[in-house]
Formats: sequence, C-alpha cells, structure tokens
Amino acid sequence: MPVQNDTTIVGAGPSGLACAIVLAQAGRRVIVREWHAEVGHRFHDDFQGLENWTRDQDVLEEFASAGIAADFERHAVSAGTVFDPSGRRHQMTGRRPLFYLLRRGPSEGTLDRALLDQALAAGAEVQFNDRVRKFDGAGVLAAGPRQVSVIAAGYLFETDMADGAWLALGHAVAPGGYAYLLVQGGRGTVASCMFTSFREQAKHVAQAVAFFRDNAGLEMRDPRAFGGYGNMRLSTTAMQGGHPVVGEHAGFQDALAGFGIRYAIRSGVLAAQSILDGGDYTARWQAELGPWLKAGVVNRRVFSLAGEPGMKLAIGQLARVDAGGLLKRAYGLSPLKRLLLPLARWRYQAPLADPSCDHTDCNCVWCQHGDHAQAPQSAGT
Repeated sequence: MPVQNDTTIVGAGPSGLACAIVLAQAGRRVIVREWHAEVGHRFHDDFQGLENWTRDQDVLEEFASAGIAADFERHAVSAGTVFDPSGRRHQMTGRRPLFYLLRRGPSEGTLDRALLDQALAAGAEVQFNDRVRKFDGAGVLAAGPRQVSVIAAGYLFETDMADGAWLALGHAVAPGGYAYLLVQGGRGTVASCMFTSFREQAKHVAQAVAFFRDNAGLEMRDPRAFGGYGNMRLSTTAMQGGHPVVGEHAGFQDALAGFGIRYAIRSGVLAAQSILDGGDYTARWQAELGPWLKAGVVNRRVFSLAGEPGMKLAIGQLARVDAGGLLKRAYGLSPLKRLLLPLARWRYQAPLADPSCDHTDCNCVWCQHGDHAQAPQSAGT
C-alpha cells in the first residue's frame, strides 16, 4: 500500500513520465503504472514534430527549466515545403526552428525512451504490464487518449532521399487535416492525418503516398504500415476524483493540427508542481495552457469554414513571412478569438465526431488498436 507522500501515476507516456521526473527530483516516492509492456507502445520509430512556434521561449529551454533534459535524438527544422490543395508548392521558413523532428517508440534515442531513463535515474519506480482499475492515495491520471478525434496512418521506410519536411493540404489526401512526409538520415515517415472519414483511411493514405511520389520524389524501401490516434477535448477542470489529469487523457492537444507533445509534457510538469506545493492544478493549466488550447479550437472552426480556398490563402501568407512568427500570432487568443470562442467551442466536437467510425466493420486505426476500456479510477471515486 502507498505510504504518505507516495504518488501513483497511471500511464508512462510523455505527460506521466514528465510528472514523475519532477516529483522524483524533488524527493517524492513515485510509482508509474503502465498497462503495456514498454514505453511508446503506440509508436513504431515514426517521426513526429515537437512544435516550437506557440511561445517566445524555445521548447527545449522550456523543458530544461523544468528539469527535463532534451537527451533524445532531435533535429531542428527551420524550413519545409507546403503544397496547397491545388498542388502548388510553397516554401516555408522560420527565423528559428519551426519544430524539432524526433522519433517516438520504445527504441534507444526516442523521446519515450529518454523520458523513461530520466524518470528511472531520478528514482521513480516504473511498473509495466500493470493495468490499473483503481488505486489508493495521491495520483495523476496520464493514461492517454480515451476517445479519438484524429488519426494518422501511413508508412515508415528506408530511403535515399535527401532530408526534408513536406506537408500537403486538401481533402483528397487528408480530410480535415494534412498529409506529411518527413525524411532524416535515410529514414522516413509518410502519413495522412485525418480529422474525419476514418473509415476511408486506406484510400486517403494511398492518395497521400501517390501525391508525394509525384510532387516530392518520394522513394520508399521496405515500407512498414503504421498508425496512431489522438484525442482533443477542451476540458473544464482536468481533475478526476481529486486527481490531476494530464496529456491526452485530459484532451490537451492542438485542435487545429494535432500537435500535443509540448502540451503533454507541460501539463505533467504543472501537475507535479501542484502536488509539491499544494497549488491549484486547474488554475495553473488554465493559465499556462488554456489560451493556446482555446485559440486552437477557434483556429479549427475557422479552418473548417474556410475550406480549401482559405487553406490556399493562409499558405500563401505563411510563405511570404517568417512562418514561425505568423503561426505564433495565429495561436494568440486575441479579442476577436475570445468573441468567437463560445460558438467555436459549441461546434468543436461536431467535426471531430466522425460518423463513419462507429466501431462496426471499421478498420481505422482507432477501431483496430484504440484503448476503448473505461478510464482508471481512484479508490475514492
């Protein structure tokens, strides 16, 4: 049984491990309980982007200020190619890295493995193959997505292509979202990131692959299919049974583009700080994450209403200026966005509740591999 000052963290994803690192470094006894046999079980060495445009502070400096080292493999990306829905090519550049390219999964060098090693080095205990139904005492819920709002499916591959980052918009390649191609050091990831039409996943992946072959010279050796999913929800308190809920378990993810790593790690840090000093976790995340999450909800609504003509206009603007600076302004919660927020929030779930994904004869990533079980509870709930 846990003793006083023990903290149970349910889930060994980035948010849970970030929370464990901060607590263990402060001398707390931490037990991380993970259902699966390893960290990063949802990922397969696929490339992902750690966004770096929403804040003035570089994201790696933000991690360092919380005591989390960026000792995972990463590559700063300051430029890339974006194709608008008509297939027109635009070059995007930023004065500083737009994002850091990193790998996800259990392998050496991935974000997940690095955070696990840091948590263990700080003194946290991590228990795998441990499905939590209920727990006693202080705890943090970090069990990952409980619903699905977006799916990404595609291929991992080897290649002789030069390093680069390509993005394509348009409903043919990614309904409501975008397709991407990321290549680094002879390895690549190509995928369609879809916010609707999940049942037609295979068709859109094939269209994304064909598009990048025709427009970016995509060459794949030994392609291996992969898929992932995410949950976006604008929470009210992010508390359950008196415990902080962090990362995608709380729905902390950008509603427009699906970037969530930065939110996950920051929310884990905020939960740990609240436990250590007895502060109000809800007030903390609402102040430090809330404005950007709310701006993302408005951005998603505007994106949906603007359609492909609006996509072309936005891409053209990004290509003419410092893309990072313009994206930062787009994620600011301006007075106009505050006015639009109630309507955008009311409509928020509508485009994300995909009517085609009804769990009946559906082969999308979520239906095949998602965790549809009930969320864990504390013994007092």
